[in-house]
Amino acid sequence: MERPVLHRLAHEVGELESLDPPARRLLDLAHRAIRPGRLRSTLSGTFLGHSLHPLLTDVPIGTWTSALVLDAVGGRDSRAAARRLIATGILASLPTATTGAVEWADSADRRASTRRIGLVHAAANVAALALFSASYLARRRDRDDRRGRALALVGGAALGVGGHLGGHLSYVNGEGVAATSFEPGRFEWTPTLPVAELAAKHPTCVLAGGVPVLLVRAGERIEALANRCNHRGGPLHEGAVSGGSVTCPWHGSRFRLTDGSVERGPASSPQPAFEARVRDGRVEVRQKTDPTP
Repeated sequence: MERPVLHRLAHEVGELESLDPPARRLLDLAHRAIRPGRLRSTLSGTFLGHSLHPLLTDVPIGTWTSALVLDAVGGRDSRAAARRLIATGILASLPTATTGAVEWADSADRRASTRRIGLVHAAANVAALALFSASYLARRRDRDDRRGRALALVGGAALGVGGHLGGHLSYVNGEGVAATSFEPGRFEWTPTLPVAELAAKHPTCVLAGGVPVLLVRAGERIEALANRCNHRGGPLHEGAVSGGSVTCPWHGSRFRLTDGSVERGPASSPQPAFEARVRDGRVEVRQKTDPTP
């Protein structure tokens, strides 16, 4: 069976190497403008426990779609309401676009298809914003709002293109999904390496039942977390350990070693945590009953 046409088109966008130069220029700008810290954590949704961007997209999509419905069936009495809905969507677009840029920048460096599809997704949404803005201005100027309604209809088509590509990024490319979501849970004690090979405060990656686990020895304690950063899969054992926390080397997310809680984003959910003990000279680990404390 052939791929659906829209799926095939999105896949072909992801193969367009000509999109890389403008995408990389925008990526450089995004990385310089929004560095790891409180602002980036907020834009990434660390305070929510999941990405902020999908939540914000509901506002422009919902208000603009509602305005289109009023244009179609609301009659003359709904013109003011449709105009206000369009204005609300315009105001919501800036924070929505900013959070989307952060999500895209976190993935686009390491995955070409995400880099290219994300660029076209953004371009379609910018086109939608421009068209709905022109529609709003036309509605304010003209008592007969036919031009404004026509501009909104074209803007709705651009919004649909952007929405489809955004869905492809989420549900096909898996962007924004915790990288540890589909790792098998290990609740029984599993032996790993000899404890003599675990140097103090030196992060080490071991395999426990096929799952990569980060081990850090601090005095008599051994702390253990899933090694793949749940944000975008960065190798935590290559990050810095300090003050009872480990920092992801890719995007700067910081997790507490004792329980995996997020101390700094862009990660938005806790890192799966493991218990660790020493038996017969080897370090054994098992995933905690609640892997997301």
